[in-house]
Amino acid sequence: MLKKNDIGPQAYRDAMSQFAGHVHIVTTDGPAGRRGATVIAACSVSDTPPTILVCLNRENIKNDAFLKNGRFALNTLASHHRPLSVAFSGLTGLAPDERFALGQWETISTGAPTLTDALAVFDCELMDTKDIATHRVLFGKVTGLRTGDNLEPLIYHDRAYHVLTGRVPAFAEKE
Repeated sequence: MLKKNDIGPQAYRDAMSQFAGHVHIVTTDGPAGRRGATVIAACSVSDTPPTILVCLNRENIKNDAFLKNGRFALNTLASHHRPLSVAFSGLTGLAPDERFALGQWETISTGAPTLTDALAVFDCELMDTKDIATHRVLFGKVTGLRTGDNLEPLIYHDRAYHVLTGRVPAFAEKE
């Protein structure tokens, strides 16, 4: 029999660490300044119109730049981007300009910085936001898109970086 129990923050974080997620850097630029952050909580919402969502910690006041600028780009990382991911996580203490200096950036449609060698880039106009608990969910209409080389994606699982290699068929054939 299953039992209900109180779910504490640490137990929840421990269970969520078992989610494997693709690592991204979300960026913005505009009147509120340039900002970038490493995220895993991002996904597709719809293909008509092309829409994605990204979750950001709203307790970090620096993340208000995404809301104030009204635009963002989701940059999907490959295995060789691990140092860039660590820098944008804030763990290194690098200033924003030093973080951006570690990669090659350009703009596509909104003016948000996009990583030139990312696996995929989704350049977005901010459509809506939703504040839930400690986080703000950004919904973006994709107005620019770029796909890069099909390299090994950078994954985060069990509080560590991993690289996804090889391919497994989606469906096994019957013998």
